[in-house]
Amino acid sequence: MSPVGRPTTEERTQLIRACELASRGRGQVSPNPSVGAVIMRDGQVVGEGWHEGPGLAHAEPVAIAAAGEATRGATLVCTLEPCSHTGRTGPCTQAVIDAGITRVVIGTLDPLERTRGEGVRILQQAGLEVAVADGEDAVRAREAASAFLTWAATGRPEVMLKMAASLDGRVATRTGNTRWISGPEARALVHRWRAQVDAVAVGIGTAVADDPMLTARDVPVPDGRAALRVVLDPHARLATDCALLGSLDQAPVLVVAGSAADPARVDALRAAGAQVDLTSADHGADFLAKALDALGAREVQSVLVEGGPTVAGAMLEAGLVDVLAWVVAPMVIGGDGAPMAARGHGADQIADAPRIRSPRVERLGDDVLVMGRLRPVPGEG
Repeated sequence: MSPVGRPTTEERTQLIRACELASRGRGQVSPNPSVGAVIMRDGQVVGEGWHEGPGLAHAEPVAIAAAGEATRGATLVCTLEPCSHTGRTGPCTQAVIDAGITRVVIGTLDPLERTRGEGVRILQQAGLEVAVADGEDAVRAREAASAFLTWAATGRPEVMLKMAASLDGRVATRTGNTRWISGPEARALVHRWRAQVDAVAVGIGTAVADDPMLTARDVPVPDGRAALRVVLDPHARLATDCALLGSLDQAPVLVVAGSAADPARVDALRAAGAQVDLTSADHGADFLAKALDALGAREVQSVLVEGGPTVAGAMLEAGLVDVLAWVVAPMVIGGDGAPMAARGHGADQIADAPRIRSPRVERLGDDVLVMGRLRPVPGEG
């Protein structure tokens, strides 16, 4: 493969636009990646597109259709390496070649293309110039397809851990009261997140204590896109008369159980309508890691974890969290028996504590959201 070039200043500007277009597909395209594309000719944008869902045209063909005959001799700027395989739709590399495009600018490479034929190589062999972004441009492009890239590189979904705590780090009073620590704006945001991910997960402690529904309410959810509701339940203790299993008409429920689970309990959960995946571990970080492997095997690319202190602490200590979203409420709960937001051993040294990279801070009514990545999106620049 010939060396690739780097984008020009104008192409970098259009890559930002392509990332904005890609974001329009978030929550609708899994198991495909969110991708955006812009076509330029003679310094003018002549076509734009983004992928809207599985089975529908990918971003590149959408932009090509919008540009029409203006694609001849044009430049395509896309967030992700064009695919070279035939799935529900044809290969985007061939569509780009057939459109007469002469230069392709790619935000980030697709790890699956290493085994599917390599989109860059196919484009270069057809005589097209190819440029691949680096630095912050590549970071931005990887973020646009972060869930897909995480799943493609690791076999596990991108994990977003959401917690809500008081100023003193408590998630409940000493009597166990939790409603409501966060305000209505923060709770509404959580429902929007639920509508955008492939799965929503809680630990069995939260499932028993709160009996949650875990559905996305008061937000639009595309048909057939309701998130899989997951209970991390090593011993299969979930009650068969819980709210989750009483609302299977709204969204499916998966119980991830461990090697020590009682087979009779597993059978009862399945009889009640739950899907059950059994892992070879039954506690701690190993169980959580294998639970994520099980979700990845189901092509779950993104999971919002709303677990309680036990799950939160274990996932943070095990380094399994990609994105941390922490809502801080302006209250002090106090009390020696009031549970903290993250249980477990904790960090021995400050330098070892998980730290958000470039945190985003946002007001949500009276609350404050601190959000960002604990680890970078996998990918190649």
